Amino acid sequence: MSTLFVRTLLVYFLMFVVLRLMGKRQINEMQPFDLAVTLLIANLASLPMGDTAIPLLYGIIPIVALFIVQRLVSFASLKSEKLRKLVCGSPVVIVSHGVVCESAMKSANYSLSDLYEQLRLKDVFSLSDVEYAILETNGSLSVMLKSEKQQPSREDLGLSAESSAPSVILVMDGKLHKHAVRASGIEEKTLCEALRRMGAGSAEKCFYAALDADGTLHAQQKEKFVEEARVLTLSNFKKGKQK
Repeated sequence: MSTLFVRTLLVYFLMFVVLRLMGKRQINEMQPFDLAVTLLIANLASLPMGDTAIPLLYGIIPIVALFIVQRLVSFASLKSEKLRKLVCGSPVVIVSHGVVCESAMKSANYSLSDLYEQLRLKDVFSLSDVEYAILETNGSLSVMLKSEKQQPSREDLGLSAESSAPSVILVMDGKLHKHAVRASGIEEKTLCEALRRMGAGSAEKCFYAALDADGTLHAQQKEKFVEEARVLTLSNFKKGKQK
């Protein structure tokens, strides 16, 4: 029992030192290569800790070897941009000038649901407020709001606060969300007619369509149906005062 206790302390101390030397980063901030090394080290450390039949060196040597590889690759990545792109990848522009880059999302295996979830984590509840969104190599999303949506806030300007709510996705990747349409208090026929009037065509041709809290309808066609993707807007759609 005492042998197992000592082995556990030794392996834990080794892991603590190795992970500290690898860098002070949280799991969600790690590059894929660093995350893979960390998971392998954790798995290797568990073997000699739980089985006294395994020599302690059988756990220590692979851990040290992985640490050396990680440091060598990290150092080489600092010196070579090509190697850094190969190991870490490159950032992907998901939204550019307010337009969602459908092809970039597909190449990154990134869905509209993922995009909206990450925007909400950034306290952005409407895609129409976004000027740029960049998917970083560690999986996080960097967001730049449109100039009119940036600070200062209404409070800074001494303006009265208005009630707000997240935008509702009515169409996602050509599929009409019927429950969202009903919850928004509009009819499917009215929505389809509005999309055609906007120039977006049918719901099947839309990459997305979203309704803001103020009644503004935003839509974007799929890239295969247009030469240049752009966001179409219909003001006061929900109130029936279309402009």
